[in-house]
Amino acid sequence: MNPEIPLNSADSPRIIAIANQKGGVGKTTTAINLATALAAIRKRVLLIDLDPQGNASTGLGIARSAREVDSYHLLSGGTTPLEAAQKTEIPGLEVIPAGSDLAGAEIELVNEEQREYCLREALEAGATGFDFILIDCPPALGLLTINALVASQAVLVPLQCEFFALEGVSHLIKTIERVKRAFNPGLEIQGIVLTMFDRRNNLSGMVAQDVREHFGDKVYNTVIPRNVRVSEAPSHGRPVLVYDMKCTGSQAYLNLASEVIRRERLVEAA
Repeated sequence: MNPEIPLNSADSPRIIAIANQKGGVGKTTTAINLATALAAIRKRVLLIDLDPQGNASTGLGIARSAREVDSYHLLSGGTTPLEAAQKTEIPGLEVIPAGSDLAGAEIELVNEEQREYCLREALEAGATGFDFILIDCPPALGLLTINALVASQAVLVPLQCEFFALEGVSHLIKTIERVKRAFNPGLEIQGIVLTMFDRRNNLSGMVAQDVREHFGDKVYNTVIPRNVRVSEAPSHGRPVLVYDMKCTGSQAYLNLASEVIRRERLVEAA
């Protein structure tokens, strides 16, 4: 495959990987709720759960028993995106869930030719009918995440407001640059979103300031607050926007969706 060939035409979905190799930073929560917020503003969205833990699938109410066809089958060429996608209770939002087989996919991919391109080829084979495809990556920089980065046009990085935040994201940025050089020249950072921000905690403010000084306008203006309703929603199998539309977390994700759309329009205009 020639990496110089554009992944998508103008009429195809915009594919965004949501990635951070560090766990517990709000990555899956961001994937679920950004997808829901985009659907709420009448975008057609497909969320691919590429994390073997399957938390994005659970958070959208997809039972384990309903995951006979999942993202593993998509990677292995056993199904198409449209065959694997399941509708959710949110109009306009579909999900390709993660099942138990996905945990072994990393090992199986090692022996595959063009192993970095498996997801990209699957999406090129027929992922039409969507405005956005969001990929929830595992919290590791292995072959599953590499596949997501090679398949995507942009990366959205959730970054928790904590002491080691910058150190962790620096490793991810280096990986993105390597993938860009080797496999996907068009890959870019769509933006960095600060998560779990606590206004009562001085450290959150200091980290936010450091990140903005370091990455400049790559950091979204929207900050995702630490919010009880956001934490409760997954246990009910619902995005927080469905669980409690009026809470501060829901409003933050709606604002984030608006920022993502604005940035995408700038990309289209460029």
